[in-house]
Amino acid sequence: MEIKLVYIPLNDMVSLIIGLGNIGAKYKNSRHNFGFDLLNLLADRWQAKPEPGQGDYYITEKEFEGHLIRLAWPTTYMNNSGLAAAQIMADYHLSANDLLIVHDDFNLPLGKIRLRADGSDGGHNGMASIIYHLGTEKVPRLRMGIGPVPNGVDPVVFVLNRFEENELEIKQKMLDKAREGILYWFRNDAEKAMSLYNQDPAPDEASSGAV
Repeated sequence: MEIKLVYIPLNDMVSLIIGLGNIGAKYKNSRHNFGFDLLNLLADRWQAKPEPGQGDYYITEKEFEGHLIRLAWPTTYMNNSGLAAAQIMADYHLSANDLLIVHDDFNLPLGKIRLRADGSDGGHNGMASIIYHLGTEKVPRLRMGIGPVPNGVDPVVFVLNRFEENELEIKQKMLDKAREGILYWFRNDAEKAMSLYNQDPAPDEASSGAV
């Protein structure tokens, strides 16, 4: 008798993580590519190699504690992220409840993360595209702080810049914290994860990363 492994949906139905960013060497390691950076960290730790998907995205999958998790990198560029998200959902027969979007946020200071079950786009063009194409604001997301934007600096220019040397350690700590937060969400639930990880960083971390 053949026995097949049945994948049970994760807590809160998350089974696909989409990282937001821009494709190409020009944008690598920029503040706006934080979503890609987090997915790259997860893929490296899981030894999962991204492959071209059926649409405008790269994708890989990994079994994690009895659950099947997919990681996806849109290739549409940030402002059209929703096109790729809609393609992935159609290709894998998913709904918005299955998703976790990870992205940068200049409204949060460097070092701070926020897990949310839903909400507006908060001025993030990639998130706005996803909400538009999916037709709902009820999309779980993890926001990772890259701010504040210095006075007199165009936010568009700011997000496409790379991190300063004195910010790199805090950047890495935040990526590690975000990764831990996602895994905690998977093992527990959204409310517990938000309660534990939606806390301000230590004062010394927050101040040392200011632009």
